[in-house]
Amino acid sequence: MSSSTTPTPATSVPVDPPGGSGLGARLALIALALMWPTQFVSLAGLLGGNAQASVAQHFHTTEIGWFILVNALVAAVITPFVVKLADFYGKRNVMIAITVLGLVGDIVAALATSYTMLLVGRGIAGFYGPIAALAYASVRELFPPKQVGAASGMIGSGIAFVALGGPFLTGWLLDTYGFRGVLWALAAATAIGLLLLLAVVPETPQRVERTKVNWLGGALLGGGSAALTYGIGKGGEWGWTDTGTLAFMLSGVAVVLLYVVADTKSAHPLFDLTMMTRRSVWTVMLATSVVAATVYGTGVISQLLVLFPKIPQVSDGLGMTATHFAVIGIPSSVLILLVGFGTGVALRKVDARLPLGLGALLAAVGFLMQRQWHYTDTQLMLLGTVSALAMGMIVASVPVLIIEAVTPEEQATANGLQSMIQGVLTTVITQVVYVVLAQDSTVVQGTRFYLDAGYKNAMLFGAGLAVLGLLAAVLVPRLRRAQDVEAGAAVTAS
Repeated sequence: MSSSTTPTPATSVPVDPPGGSGLGARLALIALALMWPTQFVSLAGLLGGNAQASVAQHFHTTEIGWFILVNALVAAVITPFVVKLADFYGKRNVMIAITVLGLVGDIVAALATSYTMLLVGRGIAGFYGPIAALAYASVRELFPPKQVGAASGMIGSGIAFVALGGPFLTGWLLDTYGFRGVLWALAAATAIGLLLLLAVVPETPQRVERTKVNWLGGALLGGGSAALTYGIGKGGEWGWTDTGTLAFMLSGVAVVLLYVVADTKSAHPLFDLTMMTRRSVWTVMLATSVVAATVYGTGVISQLLVLFPKIPQVSDGLGMTATHFAVIGIPSSVLILLVGFGTGVALRKVDARLPLGLGALLAAVGFLMQRQWHYTDTQLMLLGTVSALAMGMIVASVPVLIIEAVTPEEQATANGLQSMIQGVLTTVITQVVYVVLAQDSTVVQGTRFYLDAGYKNAMLFGAGLAVLGLLAAVLVPRLRRAQDVEAGAAVTAS
């Protein structure tokens, strides 16, 4: 991606409040406005995940995994194009455009009368997915350098509010209005995000020279990712050595590699992949993507376990209501809030690699413990605190590490690339989780139900992924702290 930028008007960037290292009122308002659309992606995942059991039983489908996956896959496919257009036309303008598309998709899904129409709506809503990448990149342009880390940490730790209020919102909606209440709530939340973008967030000043867009490269990247995900999803049904399974998986990998070669040689690449030759960049991309994708992609395990019914020899779900699930999740939600905020503050002095690695380690421990004890409210509440500690550390450290790894000119590209890699990994991990669960399942009246052995194996899979994330975090070199990175400065510590 071209690094040629237009001059930044001095009046376009908010000034540092007098004598303050904290956020001024205007900057805090902007951070809150960016937090809403950013964390709405997490809220949508939580609401949609908790609604899966109800959707599966209403539409009598064994393919409930695509209710989540189609949204994530579309988001991953369009991210490179969205980032490119944001460089050309401004991040706020593009955020508004994709939010409008997301709202259209939410409405289509809420009105769906068939599972196919529901998936179409969820796919259109996936256009909203790259919003977080643009929001974090906007912080680099809208905030003074010394406040970039604090603002990013504030936006990232907002997931705690989602974790605290989201389950109760889901419980009330599902228990009172069913899954359609959830879908209409998603539409309303998207509309609020659109209003905040229009009323509060200023346009980012930085632009790059408008060039041709490598549509072919994007098609290769999106098509390859889709083929790989579909092949993994069908592996459990068709068999892992089946010709069709291998064809989708191998062709998907080959097409993605072809994209890398083509985009590297293109005069107008979607991403400036040359930055990935720097150890500081590729290790941060790898570590943050693997760790974050692990905690997000495996979230469906607990959602299915808790909300699917208990039917002897058919389903080993716990059969809780969504409201009950919310109540037992209160300690974890509060802990995510406290740890996320505390980590964000500590990152002013603490190496951001430490909370990422510790978060990955705690995630692995949490999976292994929950594999043995996940049958009672007390067990879920106590062991959920371990996962909450991990989540709080991870969400606060990921955006800061990306800021520390790249230059200001590379920020939007880096956020988009990390978001795309994380999105694809999350989609693949989620698909593999469904495959693992399906190995110990039964189908009754068109709905797939899962047994305890499947839940245990899925948790073991999650623990293994978390360990891989920890190993990746160890590879990250020492970086300069976010508040020490000035515009145009190199970000790797000597």
